[in-house]
Amino acid sequence: MAAKIIDGKAHAARLRARVASGVAEYKLMAGRVPGLAVVLVGEDPASAVYVRNKVRQTLEVSMASFEHKLPAETSQTDLIALIEALNTDQRVDGILVQLPLPKPLDELAVVSAIDPDKDVDGLHVVSAGRLASGIPGLVSCTPLGCMMLLRDTLGDDLSGKDAVVIGRSILVGKPVAQLLLAANCTVTVAHSRTQNLPEVVRRADIVVAAVGCAEMVKADWIKPGACVIDVGINRVPSDIPGKTKLVGDVAFAEVAQVAGSISPVPGGVGPMTIACLLHNTLQAAHQRSGLVNK
Repeated sequence: MAAKIIDGKAHAARLRARVASGVAEYKLMAGRVPGLAVVLVGEDPASAVYVRNKVRQTLEVSMASFEHKLPAETSQTDLIALIEALNTDQRVDGILVQLPLPKPLDELAVVSAIDPDKDVDGLHVVSAGRLASGIPGLVSCTPLGCMMLLRDTLGDDLSGKDAVVIGRSILVGKPVAQLLLAANCTVTVAHSRTQNLPEVVRRADIVVAAVGCAEMVKADWIKPGACVIDVGINRVPSDIPGKTKLVGDVAFAEVAQVAGSISPVPGGVGPMTIACLLHNTLQAAHQRSGLVNK
């Protein structure tokens, strides 16, 4: 029996609708709308597309958008000065610096300059510390989106489920493992040095693949009926000469014959990332204003 396909586009649309409703309620309480500032340094085409989509969706939910496009030769000093100005701007509730940054800019120093209470991308070390300590805070958007898809598919109570996260990056692997732990799952973080990886993955009720290796996870790695969340985005040659296509870290066609549910690439986790960014901005506005978010 083929797996249920987890429709990230539909879930993201519902989340954006809830955010738009929340923005309208927040405006009635606070007398203003939440504001998101996005900073783009340089002219990387993929980054420019991401930023354009973020700005468009910010405006679609009636938030204020503050877009800052800087030349690739912008100095570290000038970039951090802009972030410090945004930290003190009361119209701005969320700050996102689009990564990767052009060399020789120091990404860690730039992210560390963001006020943790405005860190809607959830990448500041304080955000990571809050997550690890169980303290409420802003959570990285992609891991948050993974958890929303899991709960939408399996129900709110994930207690006792065996989860395997393939990948240990600070962007996805580590934070999604922390979120699964907080949901009372039994969590294994697997990586390139894990022995007998297929056997480790095969025992999982939940598999989150975030390793960056095209179609690495095969059908015989998956426990029948498991829920598989594919975070990978890999560009590989297509059947059309000279063209490429996007695939995940999971061999979708074969795994879908074994899993109980599976997120596709594209159309799974990806659409959730920007929707969660908007969700985080609304959360940040409530926290900064001392207002209760319903």
